[in-house]
Amino acid sequence: MRRFISTMLLVFIISVATATSPKYLFYFIGDGMGPSHVLGTELFLGECQGVIGCPQRLCFTQFPHTAFVTTYSASNGVTDSAASGTALATGHKTNNGQIGTTPDGSEVSSVATWAKEQGYAIGISTTVPINHATPASFYAHEKSRNNYKEIAHDLLSSNFDFFAGGDPIYSEDNRDELYTLYRNNGYTIVRGYNNYHTQKAGADKIMLFQENRETQIPYNIDRDSSDLTLAQITKAGIDMLSRKSDKGFFFMIEGGKIDYASHSNDAATMMHEVLDFNAAIAEALEFYNKHPHETLIVVTADHETGGFVLGYNSSYTLNLKTLAGQKLSADSMEELIVETDKAQPLTWEATTHLLQEHMGVYYEQLGDKEKKQIKETFDNAEECTDDKEREEKLRQLATYAKNIVSRTAAISWASGNHSGTYVPLYAIGVGADKFKGVIDNTDIPKIIKAVAGF
Repeated sequence: MRRFISTMLLVFIISVATATSPKYLFYFIGDGMGPSHVLGTELFLGECQGVIGCPQRLCFTQFPHTAFVTTYSASNGVTDSAASGTALATGHKTNNGQIGTTPDGSEVSSVATWAKEQGYAIGISTTVPINHATPASFYAHEKSRNNYKEIAHDLLSSNFDFFAGGDPIYSEDNRDELYTLYRNNGYTIVRGYNNYHTQKAGADKIMLFQENRETQIPYNIDRDSSDLTLAQITKAGIDMLSRKSDKGFFFMIEGGKIDYASHSNDAATMMHEVLDFNAAIAEALEFYNKHPHETLIVVTADHETGGFVLGYNSSYTLNLKTLAGQKLSADSMEELIVETDKAQPLTWEATTHLLQEHMGVYYEQLGDKEKKQIKETFDNAEECTDDKEREEKLRQLATYAKNIVSRTAAISWASGNHSGTYVPLYAIGVGADKFKGVIDNTDIPKIIKAVAGF
């Protein structure tokens, strides 16, 4: 009788553990996404609807469990993406620049590897190169984040099931050899979301890239219908990973270009990246609603970028709806100005028209200082006899326009680099209540590990 009771108790404990362990794990990382990036995007949506506040909040800010996360690295109060990615992936602090190793160079495994060892299908995705710092932290072990060739080969060693994002940074002359190596090791390389659906049936493992070779997916604000979105990547990953293993899956999705836009202090482009990130999370949330007792979704960031501030002057006002007038990223605006000039040398009238049409900058409405800055830059370009020098002057016009948009919106940036501030965390699902208060980035994979029972 005693043995029977003990056996039944053991069965009960196992069944409880199984019932409270998530089968499906989503780990979203908004690279460079600080609290003001999130709130600013919500306030922007509100102003576009004619109200002050957040009438239509982002889906993840409505998750029931939140925390603040510290991001310092082992070597610096302000982390880089390699050290923060390693902390988020492995639960270990390391020096800036290192991937999947401790400061002394010892290799440490990631939560994705722990899940793989338990039979989970694994997906790693991003909007930047798949061998960039954050995604690499989940499968690579390198003393330098710049060891792109070695990281691309570490990817192969991981044997993970689904990779998606930008093509790997690699020598262009040897990239075909890399893809041949991937194919020879069981990966089907798919280009474009529609192509995914035509090739998925016979694929054991998949790499999903843009239709054309690009090391990053274009900014959301610049995309056309042929470009991948992070939501499409998320849908494809859920589809692939759900079919791959009955055990469940672990899926890391990075919004990598929130960081890029923030390094450029390009507010409108950054907010469109946050919206792209939100759309991807909405796909996971739809999945969660079908499997609420088996799913955990965690959303956080690796660090804040730019020291983004909602406020510029002493008037205590915001004018975020101004950002809606910008139709291209500042990077794309530079290229448009240069290419237009090469086709037909720009006149002053054509230049102001481009700034108005694509950046929402109306020259006639600018202050005297801003008018002078733009006109003198154009005049200096006109005086250049060297084509390269002229091009550089014309590129400055896009930078000035981007800065004018920020000032008009009454927002500001502290720098073009990372900051050491807290980043937010949002969670929903099985075990989400374990994320609360102020935690460190190294705590996140440890909590996931404990909740999942790895």
